[in-house]
Amino acid sequence: MSSSAGGTNMLDQDLLLQGLEGQPWFEKNIPLLETYKEHLIYTGTDYGYMASEFFNPVSYGAPYGGIVAAAVPKAMRDDINKDTSDWAHEYSFWAATALWRQYLVTGDKDFVIGQLANLVKQYRGWDNHYSSPLGLYWQVPVWDATEYTAASYESSDPYHGGAGFRPTINSYQYGDAIAIANIAALGGDSDLENEYRRRAESLQAAVQKHLWDNESDFYKHQARDDNPSGSLLGTREIMGYLPWMFDMPCKESQLAAFSQLKGSQGFFSKFGPTTAERRSKWFMYEAETCCRWDGPSWPFATSQTLTAIENVLHDCPAQKYITADDYYDMLHQYARTQYKNRQPYVAEAHHPDDDKWMYDGYNHSEDYNHSTFVDNVLAGLIGLRAQSSETIVVNPLTPSNWDYFAVENIAYHGHLITVLWDRTGSIYHRGQGLRVYVDGQLAGSRETIGLTKVEVGPSVPTPVSSRINIAANSQRDPRLPLAFASYTSPVDDPMRAINGMILRTGIPQNSRWTSYNSPNPEDHLGVDLRKDQAVDNMRLFFYDDSDGVRIPTNYDLQY
Repeated sequence: MSSSAGGTNMLDQDLLLQGLEGQPWFEKNIPLLETYKEHLIYTGTDYGYMASEFFNPVSYGAPYGGIVAAAVPKAMRDDINKDTSDWAHEYSFWAATALWRQYLVTGDKDFVIGQLANLVKQYRGWDNHYSSPLGLYWQVPVWDATEYTAASYESSDPYHGGAGFRPTINSYQYGDAIAIANIAALGGDSDLENEYRRRAESLQAAVQKHLWDNESDFYKHQARDDNPSGSLLGTREIMGYLPWMFDMPCKESQLAAFSQLKGSQGFFSKFGPTTAERRSKWFMYEAETCCRWDGPSWPFATSQTLTAIENVLHDCPAQKYITADDYYDMLHQYARTQYKNRQPYVAEAHHPDDDKWMYDGYNHSEDYNHSTFVDNVLAGLIGLRAQSSETIVVNPLTPSNWDYFAVENIAYHGHLITVLWDRTGSIYHRGQGLRVYVDGQLAGSRETIGLTKVEVGPSVPTPVSSRINIAANSQRDPRLPLAFASYTSPVDDPMRAINGMILRTGIPQNSRWTSYNSPNPEDHLGVDLRKDQAVDNMRLFFYDDSDGVRIPTNYDLQY
């Protein structure tokens, strides 16, 4: 939301944000979306903020709870002789693509060019997974962040087995090669640009040659070991749509793969899509036990598939296999899964046919941050297509019977973008049709839903706060600040008060400090900063569960 420019004020913020904890934070930091029908962890003063997958760190994560699978990202892992220096290759993921797409939104050229050497290093870090004879990368399903797949079940080790040449890592590497080439071009390095465009072209040709199954019209896994004929896995898996997530060129006839998303024996389900096709012998095999990718619907994969569909609908010639209405139906299914007991909720994986989260560990899976629902809504449904030029393209995929929608004050290139659709002009009173505003000024319009390209102007640097939280100690480093209290409930911990996590929509019990059931008439919580520090701001976040934990009747602050 941050921008140096003024935006619009057409939506009723108080009404749309009513009932949210910390409403002023939402007003300041998020755009508002009206339609017709916390994972920022403060790591400390050295590294600042990081987006986490789980609210609280897990045993297999990197320091500070980082897991690149949700960054989206495991190469070979030796549990006896662990390499804890290279967490960036713990899982396969698309680092360069993520930064390039961030640049398309922020317009921060200096930052993305400044990361070019790191991105090349990250890319070449997968060289030990590259097969020169095939021109492809291999990966083990579990280190693709997809445990217990059809491919791994057909190996001797259902969890760690199934190494193969997969649409996953090869699509990620293709996308990253294109991104590195684009960033190199931005920085004027034509040699590096040409090298990575050649890498992308070679990889695309190898994927087409070795991973496309003409018989089933699908991209599939090819086992690395004991497979002299190079045969492909018999099962279609949801990862077969990943080449389209990265706009990998293909023949128009190959788009027939998308019909499987609607087939009763394909990936279709009430709470889908499924992660393995229903006709597979491995469908839902042992799936009641976590964590199977042989049928349950994982938001991680759903969001990837939706992005692939968005690219097909926006970038490919008209075809008959998947439509904007199909896309909306699938996005609506995705939204419908994100509830539990009629309240907004997201865990790890959902049952494809029953209204229940399957992999839903208490104080672990809640608010599982592993997918891109917001991007799918804004870039897909609303059609905000970020550009490297001083423009933005708006091309909604909304249903034809929608009478109105609005998204207000999206931060883009240091400007604020508002998009309105008002069929009759009676909802927002700004005229009929589709209208695009830049910094509060009308920049483009048309009478019907469709592609609109508007000039935004040069990117404007966004002010960045240099304020740091000197009290945070998320890793419980004994050299850093330590929290103490006069009394702590046995299920709580004072160090949780300085773990860098500020939760604004509900407080899990494993991320709080309380003095619940204290025998004392009053209690204190303190922070030992470990050295003399200059303090110019202090923020307290109180917690009230409307039961035994209540906001104090009064407090004082001492420093």
